[in-house]
Amino acid sequence: MTADLAIVLAMLGGAIALFLAGRPRADAVALLVLLLLPLSGQVTLREALEGFSNPNIILIACLFVIGEGLVRTGVAQKVGDWLLHHAGTSESRLMIMLMAVVGLMGSIMSSSAVVAVFIPIVLRICRQSAISSRKILMPMGMAAASSGMLTLVATTPNLIISSALVYSGYKGFYFFDFTPIGVAIMAAGIVYMLAARHLLGEGRAASARSRPSIGNWAARYGLYERTHRLRVGRGSELVGRRLGACGLDLGGEGRVVAIERSSRLARAVLHATPDHVVDAGDILLFNVDDKAFDIEAFCARLGLERLTMSAAYFSDQARDVGMVEVIVPPESHLVNMPVMSSAALAQHGLSVMGVWRGSKALTLHDAKLRVGDTMLVVGPWKGIFSLQSEEHDVVSLALPIETDALVPAPEKALHALLSLGVVVLLLLTDWVPNVMAGLIGCMLMGLFGCITLDAAYRAVNWRVLILIIGMLPFSIALRHSGGIDLAADMLLDLAGSWGLYAQLGLLFLATIVLGIAISGTATAVLMGPVAISMAQELNASPHAFAMAVAIAASAAFMSPVSTPANALVSVAGGYKFSEYLKIGTPLMLMALAVSVVLIPWLFPL
Repeated sequence: MTADLAIVLAMLGGAIALFLAGRPRADAVALLVLLLLPLSGQVTLREALEGFSNPNIILIACLFVIGEGLVRTGVAQKVGDWLLHHAGTSESRLMIMLMAVVGLMGSIMSSSAVVAVFIPIVLRICRQSAISSRKILMPMGMAAASSGMLTLVATTPNLIISSALVYSGYKGFYFFDFTPIGVAIMAAGIVYMLAARHLLGEGRAASARSRPSIGNWAARYGLYERTHRLRVGRGSELVGRRLGACGLDLGGEGRVVAIERSSRLARAVLHATPDHVVDAGDILLFNVDDKAFDIEAFCARLGLERLTMSAAYFSDQARDVGMVEVIVPPESHLVNMPVMSSAALAQHGLSVMGVWRGSKALTLHDAKLRVGDTMLVVGPWKGIFSLQSEEHDVVSLALPIETDALVPAPEKALHALLSLGVVVLLLLTDWVPNVMAGLIGCMLMGLFGCITLDAAYRAVNWRVLILIIGMLPFSIALRHSGGIDLAADMLLDLAGSWGLYAQLGLLFLATIVLGIAISGTATAVLMGPVAISMAQELNASPHAFAMAVAIAASAAFMSPVSTPANALVSVAGGYKFSEYLKIGTPLMLMALAVSVVLIPWLFPL
């Protein structure tokens, strides 16, 4: 071992130790590597900074933007609604459909984004169907991880491995080269999880949120005790009259805060305004602050029918009706003013549903506001977001977790699908370089209004990009110092005369072990050149060995922190590391078996 190789291995060992410790963050470790490698003389400054001009880095950033466009236009939500409609109350059918849908969507957009969208959908389905969410969430996470095996752009390790092939003088992978292997592993995973889900128990999932939810607020402010759903009968005197002229605004005692209205095509929840004309069949969401109010007599007098209200009503309506907590600052004009006379809220179309002062809830009727009072405000999300700029009369506190699932541009869903179709077509045909296909997709998303420029910048996971850029010089340093050849020789010596199939499997296992310690992205950066070097020494297909690394980089099913998607699911489901080890290890071995059988057939050794 040379001195240069010893220095590089020492730095690599230090980086892995920091990755395992979790401090500092992985991207900070990558930046530290980016600084130390050229300072130690193992790579030139130009080589250290090559990652910033790497076309695959730009392509990965573009894919983040395109995926965000699909989320912002509601494509992902529409798929979730379809799943909610067709899954029914069958646990097996829900799991099969969910894994298939998450796998399909994860093949064209970020798997962590797909998981983030589907977690609240799954929790909602499980709540309504009395299904244990713990039996569904982990299979969803396994499907999200497996989705990285379906297409070239499904996950960053695939692009990194393909780039390593090109760097070594070979053709990169095509868009669907991964698909036969990925589909086989996905199908095996679905069958396996149908049986293995019973090992997860019936326990309730732990809370994954430190931020408040609309359900939390509804319970805290007692909305379920104070709010009633009243259907307007055909003979009601309210039919055909404007809401403002119906006498339903009782000041602090009671008022209509929303209207549920159905049509042939859809059902909508509308924010109540004085100009709304009441129709027969409308359902009025009526809030009453006075405990002595006789709601039955009120309904009888106006021809209204009182409907039941589910325990999750406000959470289920979160897409149409928003909530936010605001606090009254010292400079507010609302100090000493009645709660119900806030012009700052009225101009945004918002209503006050509750007030807290310290640890005490106030009645809205005749209550006057003081500095530090916290109000629960209800209304359209557009009004809530515009309230964020109101810095004088009220200051908005943290928005509820439901805002993460809002769809800002639902009318652009077809445009987003068209943009995605263009990108996939360009990636399949090779009419333009892959990075140009990604840039064209981003441009179309922006031109169609599927995503704003600010949202596009926010969509890019800069931590992932910096991690890749910072780790790329390691592969260069290992190549210069002989580390790549040494690692390849060690694996070949270990396999001995077992044959190409066994050596392929050993490479797969080595990648898995490294992937548990560090991210799949960093693993692909380090193991891609090793795989190609092994293939060259064996005079075997470099594409076969590179494919084994790419599949293994997405197959670290045994760890809850191997991918962002696993991390999200582990928190939402309250899973322990031991549960991932118990459920994920057999699935990893299945992926190993499928890979060793199919890869030599698709890429002859």
